Amino acid sequence: MARPTPRARGRRNALRTPGALAAAGALALVGATLATLLRAPAPDSRAVAAVAALQDAPTRSPPAAVAPRRPDPATAPVPHRGAPSPPTRPDFAGAAVPRAVRRVADWAMAAADPGGLPFLIVDKRGARLWAFGADGRGRGNAPVLLGLARGDDSVPGIGARPLAAIRPEERTTPAGRFVAEAGRNLRGEDIVWIDYEAAVSMHRVRATDPREQRLERLATATTEDNRISYGCINVPSAFFDAVVWPTLGAQRTVVYVLPEVKTLHEVFPQAAAWGVSHAPGAVTPLV
Repeated sequence: MARPTPRARGRRNALRTPGALAAAGALALVGATLATLLRAPAPDSRAVAAVAALQDAPTRSPPAAVAPRRPDPATAPVPHRGAPSPPTRPDFAGAAVPRAVRRVADWAMAAADPGGLPFLIVDKRGARLWAFGADGRGRGNAPVLLGLARGDDSVPGIGARPLAAIRPEERTTPAGRFVAEAGRNLRGEDIVWIDYEAAVSMHRVRATDPREQRLERLATATTEDNRISYGCINVPSAFFDAVVWPTLGAQRTVVYVLPEVKTLHEVFPQAAAWGVSHAPGAVTPLV
């Protein structure tokens, strides 16, 4: 093979220098890029417009003629909300309410006395039960049967005595504030224990003795014949199943049993005082 001339060897050595090699690489890259651009199709005008819109998004407002899209209720996420403000007044759902019942309910909600629990009010004078959810909304009311004897206290130790040993004058339904719990009696029936030590509970009415006519007593308009039990509060079965047990049976609840012999101030002094100072208009103290 013929050897290259000195001039040719000089040109070859010049191309091998670092600067020359870098320049050649850059020219090759530019050439490849231009070749790729010449072969690529023309850009879509809609894509160009979309890119421009995204670039302008932080400083542009949506066109006035375009209405904002409403979220689909079926798929829209539920926004997180803080805890609602606790209600301060009970809701009786339009029912006519005795003054004593309304006063105790108003005080209980204003003072948050139930502590976030559902609560019941037993109006012994009216022989009626009023049920409220933890939110203060009325769940309904129903007539009840009460202890045979009038009185607001249980005889000491009565819960340990057999029924046959309890005299008629001792069969009272005690008044006061009770924290009740769900339970079962010896027959396995669902009951709400109001005062476990005194064996006082709330349960479905039992028509075990036809001579007592308990169902008939609940059906009359008068309250004079609603005194028949040993002290327990008998509730119509339908109301117990639909309201009392679903609302209160699975948890603790507060039960306010209003007095019938004592004054409201003697049993619920805070409620009586609150009613006088907060009820609209002139209010006569309840007795």
